[in-house]
Amino acid sequence: MCRHLSVRRLFFALLIALPALAGAIAQQRGGEAPQHPAVLAGITGAIGPAAAHYVQNVVDEARGRQAEVLILQLDTPGGLLSSTREIVQAILASPVPVIGYVAPGGAHAASAGTYILYATSIAAMAPGTNIGAATPVQIGGTPSLPSPTGPQPAPVPGKEKNKNKGAEPAKPAQAPLPTVETKAANDAVAWIRSLAELRGRNADWAEKAVREAATLNPRQALAQHVIELIAPDVTELLRAVDGRKVVINGEERTLHTVGIAVVRIEPGFMTKVLGTLANPNVALILMLIGTYGLIFELMSPGAVAPGVIGAICLVLGLYSLSELPLDYAGLALVMLGMGFMLAEAFVPSFGILGFGGIAAFVIGAAMLVNTDTPEFRVSYSVIITMATVSAVFLILLMGYVWRSQHRKAVSGAEELTGSEAIVLSWENGEGYVWAQGERWHARGEKNYAAGQRLKVEKLDGLTLVLGSK
Repeated sequence: MCRHLSVRRLFFALLIALPALAGAIAQQRGGEAPQHPAVLAGITGAIGPAAAHYVQNVVDEARGRQAEVLILQLDTPGGLLSSTREIVQAILASPVPVIGYVAPGGAHAASAGTYILYATSIAAMAPGTNIGAATPVQIGGTPSLPSPTGPQPAPVPGKEKNKNKGAEPAKPAQAPLPTVETKAANDAVAWIRSLAELRGRNADWAEKAVREAATLNPRQALAQHVIELIAPDVTELLRAVDGRKVVINGEERTLHTVGIAVVRIEPGFMTKVLGTLANPNVALILMLIGTYGLIFELMSPGAVAPGVIGAICLVLGLYSLSELPLDYAGLALVMLGMGFMLAEAFVPSFGILGFGGIAAFVIGAAMLVNTDTPEFRVSYSVIITMATVSAVFLILLMGYVWRSQHRKAVSGAEELTGSEAIVLSWENGEGYVWAQGERWHARGEKNYAAGQRLKVEKLDGLTLVLGSK
């Protein structure tokens, strides 16, 4: 009996230890436990709200997948400073090591892309790419004025003594106050230097990229310690970073990237929608459609569809504008212009409100977005097209109103006045006539015969006043 109990206990112990034994055998055969994947995300085009939203989603996805690394493949001309800061914050807060990779060949990480690359744990470039030109685009080409402390003409010997004789000592000239452009440049320099020092990269060249718009190719960037690697593709990149140590949230971590799977994360539906809406041209078109929808709805109450479509387009247009750096004077002019065009449909201003609204809309649209980034500026062709469409619509509306005012009445006393009446019966200056398909009581100054055709001069109550044709 005791022997049977010992065998049973041994059997259950082996059954419990079997999964652990199988795992150990698999680990021994494979050499290592299965590794986590590498998440790959591409940032192409201008940096804006859609790109910031996409990067945040990718960071969350990499965290959820417990990825070994997150690779941000960059090919961007730059973009909005606010969106760039959001992306950098997401990279610095990521629990997954982030590799910045300028690729494929021919790509570049200019302006905002330089800041993003400096923020990553490991920076790499593919052959045939470039980096730099990180001067904020808001720092325009304002010509600098000569400094009051600049070089002065050499004094003429013998005259300087007489000129300054008895005069008070000259006060040293004060340095000019920093301009808005200078403040923006200093802020950008401080930011990129802090990123360079955080990742142990060349801070002096980073400052040069901001102040002088300096650029580098991959070999120059590697030699000047701006990047760590040059890799022709993602596979070589993962092989090159294997075994490197990175610091994530204050903890040192060794990367194991050889042979791991690469999972590419594409932008989701909402990211694509946000990218479409974050276009000022789309925003203006939506707002104009919304204005026309409300005009048609108010002109034809009960139509419902124009009002619904117009309201939706207006809300989407306003949401789109809220994602952009706006000039609020331009926004006020755009709203004022739409209000004037809306009022033209109901106020008899003979086109003054309408054409004034078009002028305000065009001026406001031209100054609406406060940035020099080409991808986020309103296209002048779009402005001209919308102004032309609005002018044509206004002319048609004015023509419709003019025709309505001069159109012959089709009912009431106005319709009867001047129409023809046929005498049915007549006696003592009054009788009955047939007019407009009805039998009417009528009166006149003469005696008329039955069947005589007369002209209706006016309607007096329910009696027609007749006159000879």
